[in-house]
Amino acid sequence: MIDHIGMSVTNFEKSGAFYNHALAPLGITLLMAFTAEQTGSKAVAGYGSDDRAYFWISTGEDVAHSHVAFAAKTRADVDAFYKAAIAAGGTDNGAPGPRPHYHQDYYGAFVLDPDGHNIEAVCRVPA
Repeated sequence: MIDHIGMSVTNFEKSGAFYNHALAPLGITLLMAFTAEQTGSKAVAGYGSDDRAYFWISTGEDVAHSHVAFAAKTRADVDAFYKAAIAAGGTDNGAPGPRPHYHQDYYGAFVLDPDGHNIEAVCRVPA
């Protein structure tokens, strides 16, 4: 089981604004942030829920594209994530909809963040 995941972003402020909006419909919020001066190396921000940060972004110049899928409680939450992510500057990479080739009840949406990371919200609850 994964406890947390982190990835580099090229523009910390722009990516922070994107994730603040895109993850809010999933109940995921910014829980903590530290400047490069505080960490001694780079700025970092932790997102999560229930007082536990499990998704982290940090400043970096060498960004390898990643894929992260966040669990959504309902299909409406997937739709809201997609709408918020696009409004926050994300790029469509797969509109909300069923994807039965992944799983019978798979309902997901995909958006590219400002660095091209493939960010997904998925609900696996039957319609």
